[in-house]
Amino acid sequence: MSSDNSGKYHQNLIPDANDDDDGMVIRNEEQSMVHQNVGAGTPHHDLQSDMEMMKERFAKLLLGEDMSGGGKGVYSALALSNAVTNLAASIFGEKGKLEPLAPERKARWRKEMDWLLSVTDHIVEFVPSQQMSKDGTNMEVMVTRQRSDLLANIPGLLKLDAILIETLDNFGQEQEFWYVSKNENQDMDNSSQRDDKWWHPIVKVPESGLSETSRKRLQYQKESVNQVLKAAMNINAQVLSEIQIPESYIDSLPKNGRESLGDSIYKSITVDSFDPLQFLSAMDFSTEHKVLDFKNRIEASILIWKRKMNQKDGWNPWGSGISSGKRELFEVRAETILLLLKQQFPGVAQSSLDISKIQENRDVGLAIQESYSRVLESLAFSVMSRIEDVLHADSLTRTLRCSEIDCSGDTDTLGIK
Repeated sequence: MSSDNSGKYHQNLIPDANDDDDGMVIRNEEQSMVHQNVGAGTPHHDLQSDMEMMKERFAKLLLGEDMSGGGKGVYSALALSNAVTNLAASIFGEKGKLEPLAPERKARWRKEMDWLLSVTDHIVEFVPSQQMSKDGTNMEVMVTRQRSDLLANIPGLLKLDAILIETLDNFGQEQEFWYVSKNENQDMDNSSQRDDKWWHPIVKVPESGLSETSRKRLQYQKESVNQVLKAAMNINAQVLSEIQIPESYIDSLPKNGRESLGDSIYKSITVDSFDPLQFLSAMDFSTEHKVLDFKNRIEASILIWKRKMNQKDGWNPWGSGISSGKRELFEVRAETILLLLKQQFPGVAQSSLDISKIQENRDVGLAIQESYSRVLESLAFSVMSRIEDVLHADSLTRTLRCSEIDCSGDTDTLGIK
């Protein structure tokens, strides 16, 4: 993700630990197990190489990605967000196959994510603590600990990370499916390839389809990854909701919900009898661009209605003749639509509001949580899609097999429901 920000480097929002070792928060044992320092136990020159690389990465972050030192870097929070995003893109790319990560890629992911996450060790808050003095008197003093949101979300994200890596590792064992390229598939039946994924390798399964054991294992892995996807989406949505909406985005909004949504969508949402599922089923979501455009319109209308309800007193440019009660009802309907849309299209690109928040955010802790949850969400969606490709190929193969033989209405023998 690129940024058009050209402002000078802003001060990192990390509280001063006053060089006090007691104020330094160390990640718990669970985090260390997932993102351990892979340089430990390596030869001295490897440790030196890692140290130099780490210095270079943090120097780039401190300069806001402007290595010229010309003061044209981005904010520290955005620099860290970009670092996590770019690292994930270079390690995982767009998963076209179900296969384990190469050992060197896995090691690099864990090592460099550990470097980036180490920043959160020093984002602390003051909390009261009981201490006993030498004379036996109990007194309350303020001590530092990792900020509450980081303390709650970072371990959870590390668990989701570990589950996804483990899921990919499981596909290193012998499988009943394999992949062929387009050229290799010229003389074969291409019906198992989905039209919307033409650039991916083609999945092949045995002529009789997958075994029941393999099919159940894939279904279990799909459900497991789906839970990871939902958890990552929830964390990402919660973190984004805590990031302040930039004034530049607010200034770009239309002055009323009708203008944002368009007459057709506005009339559909503001009718007396409203069914969100029926409304979504009537919309044209044939391309990702249309889904994203609709998402942008809905988010903008929600914000417009909220601002109108919060600015009831005095004249303001957001005013209109609609009662506050109706505006609140329209807002609830729009939020319901937005939630259903995110569930229906979990892999859709970020909205204009989300991008604006990320680019203008100053909070380093929120930036790391948002970017980490976003890349895990993207990876989980890719892995689940690849599992669905295998199950889709298996379903087509078994259906074709059933059409070639006389199933006599009994498809249980082929596992077709």
